Amino acid sequence: MACDLMLIAYDGSENAKRAIEYAGRFLSTERAVVLTAWEPMVLQAARLSGLSGVVPPDWVPDEELEDVAYVDARTVNTEGVRLAKLAGFAAEGRTVECTTSVWHAIVETADELDVDIIVAGTRGVTGLRALLHSSVADAVLRHCHRPVLLVPPAKKEH
Repeated sequence: MACDLMLIAYDGSENAKRAIEYAGRFLSTERAVVLTAWEPMVLQAARLSGLSGVVPPDWVPDEELEDVAYVDARTVNTEGVRLAKLAGFAAEGRTVECTTSVWHAIVETADELDVDIIVAGTRGVTGLRALLHSSVADAVLRHCHRPVLLVPPAKKEH
């Protein structure tokens, strides 16, 4: 049985590509929306300077120029749509600006579209790294009240 609408969270990573591949193997849908969340460069710069303790310069982005992060997100999203179509989905793209966090943008978009399932890859970090870096996939799972297919990274060969 096919679902009506699937949301695929796509950031261009190998894990996100793997998630699309597995979704194509195990799921069917009438329509798939490939979502790429992005954060404006001015916010990225402010966050990074705050973490480093460096006082950010008085930088105001040029309103006439497109934000490089948005341009990059559109490129990444186009790739995700192409991969979703190769996986057999009737796919369309969507980029969304993060106002708080990536996981929140995913959950908010899933609610807005009223999707049947969310597909995402995971980073596969464990231990101390997992404690220090919150997982987008974990936060989506905890805050979303919809089915979620999480695809872990491939097993590393030793």
